Amino acid sequence: MRAVVFEEFGRLPEVRDDVPDPEPAPDGVVVRVEATGLCRSDWHGWMGHDEGIALPHIPGHEFAGTVAAVGSRVERWRVGDRVTAPFVCACGTCAACAAGDQQVCERQEQPGFTYPGSFAEYVAVPRADTNLVAIPGTMGFTTAASLGCRFATAYRAVVTQGRTRPGEWVAVHGCGGVGLSAVMIAAAAGARVVAVDVTPGARELAGRLGAAVRVSAETEPDPARAVREATGGGAHVSLDTLGSPETCAASVESLRTRGRHVQVGLFASARTPVPMARVVARELELLGSHGMAAHAYPEMMRQIGAGVLRPDLLVATTIPLAEAPAALAALSGGSPQGITVITP
Repeated sequence: MRAVVFEEFGRLPEVRDDVPDPEPAPDGVVVRVEATGLCRSDWHGWMGHDEGIALPHIPGHEFAGTVAAVGSRVERWRVGDRVTAPFVCACGTCAACAAGDQQVCERQEQPGFTYPGSFAEYVAVPRADTNLVAIPGTMGFTTAASLGCRFATAYRAVVTQGRTRPGEWVAVHGCGGVGLSAVMIAAAAGARVVAVDVTPGARELAGRLGAAVRVSAETEPDPARAVREATGGGAHVSLDTLGSPETCAASVESLRTRGRHVQVGLFASARTPVPMARVVARELELLGSHGMAAHAYPEMMRQIGAGVLRPDLLVATTIPLAEAPAALAALSGGSPQGITVITP
């Protein structure tokens, strides 16, 4: 098969035509990739920020396609089924999975990180009966490819972890793919949204997706103070969807008393300073959010089918597989506006 491969962290990947096709595990499937998202998490993996990546490696973890091969123990899926999967492929049997928390599975696998990913014509999915999600015939593959990481992650961060309620103020720090998804989802939930970003184009798009207030993190000397002033004392919920010491601190400092900070963006460093004095004094909650389990997709899918949520509006660019290496490397200079989807 054709696939994007890198042999050294930070070295430009290349497209190869002779990569062995994956084989399905007895409990897994192989998916023919029709579309796969280009995500900053892929850049972190390529740069060597994630443990467990074995070289040479195929990146890619947001994908949608059709089942091409089925393992002997798979019960729910057949060749030709239209599917996607969360970026966390759960084991289905550990204590976290038994509690319904497959997104933090103790033995999780992740395409594009712990095994070869979806910047390829085919990708394997282990434990298919636990991890696959059906795509309705009305949903295009490019839209579905944005769900497995960015949109589903933002949905759970806003709705489940953030516990966002109508009328509350929600601040979103960083308006890349996850951040713009969070803006849309929070606005659809009836919240008033403040979008914070350094890029005018990202702020403008956030406004079109429902942000009531936009704050420039480039020209505003204290974005957190600007959020507190715009919201009459601070946001009820604030999300760092970028993952930097600056955006994390600004998100915490944006909150009103007893507000909820949700950390979504990944950090290049394992240690990040947090303004804990404010956390204690204001009794703030600090919450992490790591994707969404396959069994939790139906309500999100229902809202997409009803037109309440429009992830298709977030897809800004589609590119062929040949352009994926350069697009991945370009993330070193910042994230593009909206979501880029690769069509192998």
